[in-house]
Amino acid sequence: MSAPATPKWADLGLRSASAIVLMPVVLYAVWQGGIWFQMLIAVLAVLIAQEWAAIVHEGSSRMFGLLSLAGLSGVFVTQAQGLDAACAVILVLWLLSVLAWLKNAGSIWSLLGVFYVGLPMIAFYLLRDNGALGVWAVLWCFLIVWAADIMAYFAGRMIGGPKLAPLLSPKKTWAGLGGAVVGAAVLSIVYAWVLGFNPLHLAILAAILALVEQGGDICESAMKRRYNVKDSGNFIPGHGGVLDRVDGLLAVVLAATIIGFAHRAGQPAEGLLRW
Repeated sequence: MSAPATPKWADLGLRSASAIVLMPVVLYAVWQGGIWFQMLIAVLAVLIAQEWAAIVHEGSSRMFGLLSLAGLSGVFVTQAQGLDAACAVILVLWLLSVLAWLKNAGSIWSLLGVFYVGLPMIAFYLLRDNGALGVWAVLWCFLIVWAADIMAYFAGRMIGGPKLAPLLSPKKTWAGLGGAVVGAAVLSIVYAWVLGFNPLHLAILAAILALVEQGGDICESAMKRRYNVKDSGNFIPGHGGVLDRVDGLLAVVLAATIIGFAHRAGQPAEGLLRW
């Protein structure tokens, strides 16, 4: 006798409860900035490093230390010495990871961890540190991810249809992707209208970043499938590990900071929000 089918909304309550508990902590740290926000992303970096090392490096304590150092450097070296110094430190740490890869003949994922942990932390810091607009830029990134995730979840389950990337992320559908893009764009129009930004520009950027968010999610799914892991951990009830929750956010913040810098060098939040 086959096992009974799992209701498609079975995890909704647990996912919602986890979000209600974690959201105030995150929003408080983002709003306060300074050491509060730095500690938030530093803790995030260490948790990501732990899960990445557990999956990709078989729990190696040395690689956990190396990845944690990359994440912490992304926060505190950027704060103390600036972007160039932080990038230099992360490059040195990556070269050390290459030596480990050559010694152990690991997969290509073994070469990506330092960048995966370190670069988004630099982006987080730079985006939030950009004056008063830093708060609104980081909050907007969070809202894009939350809107994209929620709308992808509901659209995927209510509409269903063809799979987006069946070999990498079997649960994702094209309907879910469309819901993510529409949800992020609509919420950004409201966000821009309330705060006095350009609604059209933010809606277009939000649609692009929603695609980035879904891409980040698929990349993490590909990594887990490579190592035959269902969840990156069990830190967040209903969501799995920390990586399972922030994979899209890391991609969005990094892409948003690059866009902001490309538009207005040295002022990523200003360049992201004001067009």
